[in-house]
Amino acid sequence: MTKLKNLDYDILFELIKTSRLSDRQLAKILGVSQPTITRRRTQLEKEDVLEYTAIPSLGKLDFEIVAFTFGKWNFDVYPDTRVQGAKDFIDRHPNIIFVSTGIGDFGDRLAISVHKDYTAYSTFMNDVRQEWAEFMGSPNTFIISLKTDNIVRKLTFKFLINTLKKKE
Repeated sequence: MTKLKNLDYDILFELIKTSRLSDRQLAKILGVSQPTITRRRTQLEKEDVLEYTAIPSLGKLDFEIVAFTFGKWNFDVYPDTRVQGAKDFIDRHPNIIFVSTGIGDFGDRLAISVHKDYTAYSTFMNDVRQEWAEFMGSPNTFIISLKTDNIVRKLTFKFLINTLKKKE
């Protein structure tokens, strides 16, 4: 991957603020030519720096729970074939929106999932335990209610603009 240029950051910041901007609109805002914007945006997309997605309000889509599920992989019983099994499990559970390895007090695996209600969450966790207990032990979960008034910051990336600009 090539090193990002200041213009690349400017493009990213503007698209984080308003993702539906055209290349022509970006060019006008940033004071450069439209072909320059198109060239840089295409490069950012090609290098997977820029991906497009909408972040809907999960609560307004009738999801009540976001669950962060942590597990610790048991490498003594880890067969190579479980990697495909994990991918199959994720494919069967489209409510899983993020999965990764990492390091932490609760384990070395993390899954983030959304659920319509507590019953759906319980069913999901039963599936996790039945299929993965041998390989992960008992998972730890942190659940968040989307039906509360206590959400301090909504799920968005707009706050990153100022954080990233300070690092330049």
